[in-house]
Amino acid sequence: MIRRSAGFTLVELLVVIAIIGILVGLLLPAVQAAREAARRMSCQNNLKQLGLALHNHESVRKQLPPLGDYQSHGNAVYWSMQTRLLPYAEQTNLQNLIDYARPISQQPQVAKVRVPFLMCPSEINDRERPDGPTFVHYPLNYAGNAGEWLIMQPPQGKGSGVFVVNQGLRLSSITDGTSNTLGMSEVKAFTPYLRDGGNPAATAVVPLPSEVAAFGGEFKIDSGHTEWVDARVHQTGFTTTFSPNQMVPYQVNGITYSIDFNSMREGRNAMLPTYAVVTSRSYHSGGVNSLLMDGSVRFVAQTIDQSIWRALGTRDSGEVVTDF
Repeated sequence: MIRRSAGFTLVELLVVIAIIGILVGLLLPAVQAAREAARRMSCQNNLKQLGLALHNHESVRKQLPPLGDYQSHGNAVYWSMQTRLLPYAEQTNLQNLIDYARPISQQPQVAKVRVPFLMCPSEINDRERPDGPTFVHYPLNYAGNAGEWLIMQPPQGKGSGVFVVNQGLRLSSITDGTSNTLGMSEVKAFTPYLRDGGNPAATAVVPLPSEVAAFGGEFKIDSGHTEWVDARVHQTGFTTTFSPNQMVPYQVNGITYSIDFNSMREGRNAMLPTYAVVTSRSYHSGGVNSLLMDGSVRFVAQTIDQSIWRALGTRDSGEVVTDF
């Protein structure tokens, strides 16, 4: 009598492998979606922490932090509003390292620090940015609302957002309502931008995305939003000129980049204004996480009507925002 051992035939084995492949193919998108949902929730928690810090700062100091101070210690000293929030987000020891009377360039021990609640877990460039042979900066993903287009008209800031140059506002200044006004929103690290470009002040008309490149300026390929300590709008702010994730095209050597723009870095000129296009962007599919000034956090779809997004960016323009 001949005994045959039980086993799989080649056809059966191939069928089993095919079934496993199909199951993995079906499961992988679900796993990725779950991971992205977790990252989005973590991102929203970071913004909620920043919202609490903003409210605590206003409660203790009777004002919100300025977008940048170019008067107290001269135009070479410009610490970001994010640095002012550190003690209200359990980072007092880090803020104690800062001498606000001296420039950032003299305090490398601060600029290089990675601040966890300023980084979105979906950011693909969560890394240092060397600035010269010895100096190192660290980026951020949460920027302050600087308004729609005009950021600064020397000597005072005249921006329409919540954070303005050379002065700190009270919550009571937000007459449009804290639940209808943006406080902070996501930005991508290592954003390309044009700086010190043409001055749009002759008309002050808000441009179309396709018109921004014509202002020109010095092209920086990957250094926007890479300096969490720097108060200038292209580093730690955003504007509501265009809705979230809007493509702002600029072509160099056959490559098209989506850029930010400023007409003049704040503090660089005693007379010229600063106009800026600094778009809120994220790696979350379909939109960005944003903090409203009442402390709530919303996921704002990139399909939001541009007029509504701009209305959310102003603090006292009297627009009525019913839903977004």
